[in-house]
Amino acid sequence: GGEPITLTLKEFDLLHTLMKNAGHVLSRRQLLEDVWGMTYVGETRTVDMHVKTLRRKLAEAAPGSEEAVATVRGVGYRLKKNAS
Repeated sequence: GGEPITLTLKEFDLLHTLMKNAGHVLSRRQLLEDVWGMTYVGETRTVDMHVKTLRRKLAEAAPGSEEAVATVRGVGYRLKKNAS
């Protein structure tokens, strides 16, 4: 929508990782490894909470854009190809 979005470093890294892999489903484990590093120890809900916040920020800047980050139930997340 042409509006700047203020993201935390992890939100930016998450969006960047999703954009690099647009159209491909990334598991929560893959996202934890890519965004938080192999040594990250934590719940996979961390990814879910960051995705939720990222979607909210996207929606504030451009309503409807939060739908670009799709949940693949039981697997993970993907950025829709036409969203990148």
